[in-house]
Amino acid sequence: MSTFNVPTREEVSENNQAIFDNLNKALGFVPNLYATYAYSDTALENYLTFSNAKTSLSAKEREVVNLAVSQVNNCIYCLSAHTAIGKMNGFNDEQILELRAGEASFDNKLDALARLAKNVTENRGRTDAGVLENFFNAGYTKGNLIDVISLVGDKTISNYIHSTTQIPVDFPEAQPLETETV
Repeated sequence: MSTFNVPTREEVSENNQAIFDNLNKALGFVPNLYATYAYSDTALENYLTFSNAKTSLSAKEREVVNLAVSQVNNCIYCLSAHTAIGKMNGFNDEQILELRAGEASFDNKLDALARLAKNVTENRGRTDAGVLENFFNAGYTKGNLIDVISLVGDKTISNYIHSTTQIPVDFPEAQPLETETV
């Protein structure tokens, strides 16, 4: 299998160099996954445009989806990054582990969202009717549903890029999600 190194600023296109400069100013570094997108002359800009687009979901709700999807797809990079971002959005360690499992006992509305994100991802969009009904009963709209599915797709792309390239995780590594034994 080919080995993927994280491209440096000097190894990417001029357009991506400018994006790297902006990321350095905004974040203080260029996350390895973002740098990996820069193997393509267009993917990094496209990804950032899509992931920063307007949505009906709050930042906290976005992290619920990101954590549930990344767990289903078993992406340690995204789990690590979104654990850190989840904490910045007010979730504690216990809540983050619950969200990764696709539930949120601490908030009924977020529970419906986490269950939907997990179900959509696991079933590749063939969402369980009961999960969908629960999502709407929690107060979400059809517009919210479309935004959730868009975010599932967005996160799945990043999960797949990391799973394929196995670039190093540059966030504190997320702890494994313990599964119950029967």
